Formats: sequence, structure tokens, C-alpha cells
Amino acid sequence: MRSPSSVPSEEPDAEAASVHALKENAWREVAAIDAALEAGEIDETGWHTAIAGLVRPAYLAAGTPWGQSGMTRGEADWVSARRFVLAAVERNGTFLDCGCANGYLMECLERWAAADGLRLELYGLDIIGELVALARRRLPHCAGRIWEGNALTWVPPRRFDVVRVGLEYVPERRRPDLVRHLLSTAVAPGGRLVIGPYTEETGAPATERALVRWGFAVSGRAEVVHRDPRVVRRIVWLDGAEQSVSVLQP
Repeated sequence: MRSPSSVPSEEPDAEAASVHALKENAWREVAAIDAALEAGEIDETGWHTAIAGLVRPAYLAAGTPWGQSGMTRGEADWVSARRFVLAAVERNGTFLDCGCANGYLMECLERWAAADGLRLELYGLDIIGELVALARRRLPHCAGRIWEGNALTWVPPRRFDVVRVGLEYVPERRRPDLVRHLLSTAVAPGGRLVIGPYTEETGAPATERALVRWGFAVSGRAEVVHRDPRVVRRIVWLDGAEQSVSVLQP
């Protein structure tokens, strides 16, 4: 639902507000939750509970499978915004979708990969129990491969060739920890961590710059156009083998 961009500290003007809305649904509500965390009014558990309180009713009330995965527009927009995740997948293997919601991206990636001549075995993780239950009902053949948990702390029962996650799944100050945790516990040797898709202002790769600032080596990137030329949709990926030992230390 959210973009990895920082929430502004001041109320933006109308132009800036419209760009924030393109990057992040419900950004004003999320900003208020972030502010409450920074002020000490809630702890990190409260932050996750509050974010889930925004996501859960919106996703469960949606009437389409892509709506139940956070896409507020039509199926064509869903395909445009998600299919390019496969730019980071180069071979057959296992794929863990962190923040899998109702499992629709898992379903689509398996189908899209097959169309590209690749065979992916999909796994899913989500912090919201109701969405995990929905994903298991929708994808009964994958039910045993969909788990409930917080990507920041969950330790998987195995490692995966590709892991996808959104930085917006955790408070901003914990984002380096999220990347480090998944690289250390979820990505298989020779595997890859994909971050995104997310929406950023054109010409301003803030997420990639943040990853470099945190000490991670960005191995690749891809982007697709957005219906609004002020922003683009991006992914970046980090190959586990390219990360220094020191940056993976807790």
C-alpha cells in the first residue's frame, strides 16, 4: 500500500500532495501513524497494528482479486504495475512473496513466468491473518506454503532463490534491519532480494540511494512508466553474494 519514500515533516502544498497520493494510497493516515511512533505515542507493535487497520478492511472489501492485493484501479493497471517484477528473475526456482495479501501476485507471477518459459514455485508471507486465510482458500495447492508473520522478525523454514518485499512494511527506521534480516535468513546462497514495486518521482531514485547509504550493494533495477509522468514504478534487487559480510551483521 505504501511507498518507501519518506513522509514529509510539513504539510505539502497541493502539487506535492498530489504526487504523494500517486506514490502512496492513504498517505495522510500513514503519516499520522508514523508521527505517533516517532512521538512515542505508540510502539512498533502498535505501528503494525495501526497499518493493518488501514489495510485489512480495504483489501477484504475489494471486489476483485487485484483489489484484494492493493490495486485500486483496473486489471490492466495491475499487470502494468506488477508484471515487471519478473525482470529480476533469471532462472527457474523458488520465490517468496512477502506481503502476499490474498495471494494474487503469487498466482500471477507463476502464470507470467510460465509464459516467459520459467518455472517458479511460489511461497507467501503476510502479517494479517485474515489475508493469509484468504490466500490459502484462493490457492489451496499453495496453502502449505503461505505463512502468517512479520517479515522483520519471521524466520522461514527454508531459503528461497528470490524474495520480494516492500520497505513500507516496516517503520522507516527499521528498513535497513528488514533488508539485512531477509538477506541473512531468507535468501538462498546465490539468491536475490527484490524490493518493490514502488512508485517514486521521475529522476529521483530515493530508494536505491537509501540502500547504498545503508551499505548494501544494489545489483540491478527496472522501471516502468506510470500513467502520470511525474512518477515511475521501480524495483531494485540485491544479490546476496554481492553484499559485504559486515553489512549483514546485526
